[in-house]
Amino acid sequence: MTIVLEQLRKSYGDTHALQGVDLDIAQGGVVGILGPNGAGKTTLVEILEGLRQPSSGRVEVLGLDPGRQSEELKRRIGVQLQSTAMPLDLTARELLELYAAFYTRTLPVADVLKRVGLDSKSKALVRNLSGGQRQRLALGIALIHDPELLILDEPTSGLDPAARRALHEVIRDYNTAGNSVILTTHYIEEAEVLCDRVIVMREGRVVADGSPFELVGHAEGASTMWIAFSGQFDRTPLEAAGATHQGLEGDHHRFSTRDPAAVIVALGEMLRTQKVTLTDLRMKRPTLEDVYLELVGDDADSATVLEASE
Repeated sequence: MTIVLEQLRKSYGDTHALQGVDLDIAQGGVVGILGPNGAGKTTLVEILEGLRQPSSGRVEVLGLDPGRQSEELKRRIGVQLQSTAMPLDLTARELLELYAAFYTRTLPVADVLKRVGLDSKSKALVRNLSGGQRQRLALGIALIHDPELLILDEPTSGLDPAARRALHEVIRDYNTAGNSVILTTHYIEEAEVLCDRVIVMREGRVVADGSPFELVGHAEGASTMWIAFSGQFDRTPLEAAGATHQGLEGDHHRFSTRDPAAVIVALGEMLRTQKVTLTDLRMKRPTLEDVYLELVGDDADSATVLEASE
């Protein structure tokens, strides 16, 4: 296992940031941690990084205790915090060379610059880099010593979609090489497309854990189907299968259902027995955003939902 957490708790006075978190995270995946502000995401990753001590519980990262073996752990993990302070008057190359000097084993600086898409900016001063370029440079700092595990705290926050996609490619390439990634994010779409596993937190607890596909499969929301026919049809078989007719949208009949598979079977039987021809079929299933809103309810901050729909 890359990470093992058992009954992890962290309190600040009367504020309980983590309330008995249990997790096993295996090597080789991209794991996203979702949750509204105050859910405990940053506290969790800072404990994994050895930056905070838990109030109680067991923590193991790469077989090490982050509290007692932090020096050894730092040699094996790469970390990108929510914000990274950088000397503005160094070039991108000089900055990576500075961080490389902190480790006994590092990757070639030129290779890391190319990996994060900054090879053409190697001689540019940090102060002259865009926000997205600085985020990629921060990721380069996290990668310079070729870590086994990458921990990223909202790595694409505030970036435009193009810069976000560029960072996604760097993360995918790192993971494809067999390395593990843990990231917190406010972007639901990011978690859906980038992560093999999504952990949803609320008020210091894990409220959902699984692949995006698995979580969407447990959504309580209904699927929407738009069906167009040529000829007159009797919708009774569809309604008997659990579809609710919601009217016409142009030439399409709109239905909602919590069992789209049953409705598809009924549709096939209807087409076999009625003198109609199917001309179009479209379906929208619940999304990870729908699941997220079901799980966190009123705690969902508006930024999370709006950013996910960019």
